[in-house]
Amino acid sequence: MKQGFKDYSIGDTFDGFLLIKNVTRGTTSTGAPYLNLRLGDATANMDAKFWNATEDDVAAYTAGTVVEVKAIVSEYRGAPQLQLQQIAINEAAKQKDPKDFMEKAPVSKDELQEEIEQTIFNMQNDTIRGIVRAFIERYNYEFFVYPAATTIHHDFVSGLAYHTVSMLRIAKSLCDLYPVLNKDVLYAGVILHDIGKIHEFTSATDTTRTRNGSLLGHIPIMTAEIREVAKELSIEKESEEVTLLQHMVLSHHGGPEWGSARTPLIQEAEILHYIDMVDAKMNALSKALNKTDPGGFTEKIFALDNRSFYKPLI
Repeated sequence: MKQGFKDYSIGDTFDGFLLIKNVTRGTTSTGAPYLNLRLGDATANMDAKFWNATEDDVAAYTAGTVVEVKAIVSEYRGAPQLQLQQIAINEAAKQKDPKDFMEKAPVSKDELQEEIEQTIFNMQNDTIRGIVRAFIERYNYEFFVYPAATTIHHDFVSGLAYHTVSMLRIAKSLCDLYPVLNKDVLYAGVILHDIGKIHEFTSATDTTRTRNGSLLGHIPIMTAEIREVAKELSIEKESEEVTLLQHMVLSHHGGPEWGSARTPLIQEAEILHYIDMVDAKMNALSKALNKTDPGGFTEKIFALDNRSFYKPLI
């Protein structure tokens, strides 16, 4: 008996409910409109084409919507794809909770929250602790349910908090190894670096980019908000702590070619960039390996230069 979408193979017929996880519009060579749908449940995702989509269809079939689907699993360019026979947003679909169709972090929300709050409590610098605590209080719900990315890594419920806690654990190990690092600055950078994605994504179940997300991006949004929070807390405008936290966020992608306005210019920012990169790439790799049988190769992994990794038998 099939336990989830991951159990469906080429040639199988699927009849049930799925979540629209991503949508893009396209046009055929003859000018006919269609939708590229990313459909899935908590176990797997698959692409599908919604041909001859009307403007009403475009308005209705949006990311974060549960749909009832009847389709055949076919193959396109070496990857499984759903060949839609029927798709509908009916009353039964409307009764479903979209979060039930999304993968969840392997750690409970309570555990994630406890580790982050304890890290903040242990910070020695009052200014840094105050700013970080203000952000967690401001986004206490969103921070612990939003994904960390659209598809590449930690793209699941509570992915943002799980990514953050995983990075904190790496950061704490590195601080033990390199005691010269300023723990407060590094840990604050870890916690704050991706909070701007709460503004970048439409909702916890819809990672379609908002207008501000598309035009500004999570890094500039968060950098400006750090200054805003500091002002609300009556922190001096020229406070070095505020500038350092802004720099941590601005530079965490490593350089302009990856979306950072500045390259890292303090050691904690350099380390933050590496920690972020390691955790994101390892999550993408683990996700691909989990779908691969021992002795086989993964699908091409975009986050790792489109390489296919071998899963050893031992």
